[in-house]
Amino acid sequence: MIYLDELSNSKLTSYKITAIIDSALCVGAGGSSGSLADKPIVRNSEGNLLIPASQIKGRLRHECEKIARGLRWAVCYSPNPQTMCPQRAGLTENFDRPEYQVPGYEGKHCLICQIFGNPVLPSRILFDDLICTEDPENLPEVLRPGVTINRRRRVAEEQKLYLLETSPANAQLNFTGHIHLSDTPDYAGALILAGLRHIHALGGSKSAGLGWLHWEFPDITLSQAAWDFLAKGDEK
Repeated sequence: MIYLDELSNSKLTSYKITAIIDSALCVGAGGSSGSLADKPIVRNSEGNLLIPASQIKGRLRHECEKIARGLRWAVCYSPNPQTMCPQRAGLTENFDRPEYQVPGYEGKHCLICQIFGNPVLPSRILFDDLICTEDPENLPEVLRPGVTINRRRRVAEEQKLYLLETSPANAQLNFTGHIHLSDTPDYAGALILAGLRHIHALGGSKSAGLGWLHWEFPDITLSQAAWDFLAKGDEK
């Protein structure tokens, strides 16, 4: 757990990020009402479309894990607590290295856990919801029909028509927020930036063409030393 009073006294760095939606976005809000859609799109209290911070963090951690493994860094397996640092039950990779020691915490913690946290180590990265900058009054309700498919029979199920609410297609909507880093390692910015560039779609029905996007990072600058650290990988 990380407390706000501890965060306010730490070294906090914030980066603005913007997701520009190239198609239509479908981030469902379960249990919502006031729409004809079976799966309405999620909004904040002011009616603005948003991409939840939890979705961005989970997806970014997954992408950063893939990058770290590709660079031959030993990484634990989330979200199962038994296979995460510092326990890592059944994992035999090279976790016994000085880069994985975190002052003040027992055991060794891989590069990913040092940023995103684990059951022992608090997360050192916080996310804002990404809020659409377009006035909600100017965004019409868009309903996209779909039908449930019987995979065994390979036909559409009877009486299984449903409606998804999406953002307008090809409107180039901007969703903006901040990433906040608190006392993170020097390599964190490089790994996070690389991970974000690996995220090409968010939300539901991505295989049907929804949620495809590209990013803008207007104020993120990184040192070459951070990239060199990641590229070093496993020296054994």
